[in-house]
Amino acid sequence: MIGFYILLGAISLASWLVSNKLKSKFKKYAQIQLRNGMSGAEIAEKMLADNGIFDVKVISTPGRLTDHYNPQDKTVNLSESVYNQRNAASAAVAAHEVGHAVQHAQTYSYLTMRSQLVPIVSVTSKFSQWLVFGGLILGAATSATGIGFYIAVTGLIFMGFATLFSFITLPVEYDASNKALAWLQSKNMVSQQELAGAKDALKWAARTYLVAALGSLAMLLYWGMSILGGRD
Repeated sequence: MIGFYILLGAISLASWLVSNKLKSKFKKYAQIQLRNGMSGAEIAEKMLADNGIFDVKVISTPGRLTDHYNPQDKTVNLSESVYNQRNAASAAVAAHEVGHAVQHAQTYSYLTMRSQLVPIVSVTSKFSQWLVFGGLILGAATSATGIGFYIAVTGLIFMGFATLFSFITLPVEYDASNKALAWLQSKNMVSQQELAGAKDALKWAARTYLVAALGSLAMLLYWGMSILGGRD
């Protein structure tokens, strides 16, 4: 169990470091004002139009770093600062979220897979650790029946869905960023300085997903070895 807390601490520390770095990067590039004077909302609307997408709405959502694309109602949701501000950071985020809308319009396979996994993961993630813990405790108390082992394995399978979801998310996020940067550059929406800022901001945003995926895999392997390794 000590190993679990050490692993959890290492994952939490890595996540905190990357998250703090991301916030500092966005704060830095929020100081670089766009030469074209366009807000994040205007950037998003133009990128949608340039890609022939006219059934997606760009809306403002409360909070900070709450930006996302919702494929269910076809909305690009931009946090208030991104929606209104006119800087390299807001341009990068707005274009990235529209990148997801472009993926949706093009039926990007990884986005489709991720969307299909959402209802499954929303259920399995609630019970995975409870099943693992409960199975291990029950297995220690009633080792003769083996029922605890099978409960723990069920929890491990549930945990595997979350890990799979995390890794499928990676190409979705990287591709959206690539689409965003390619559009910003090809349409001369940003200067070279602004483009460099957008690239750096999106690079650190992607690393948050990478850390999450690696952390999920580490937890899966840890519990997998704990459950299966102790089996005769």
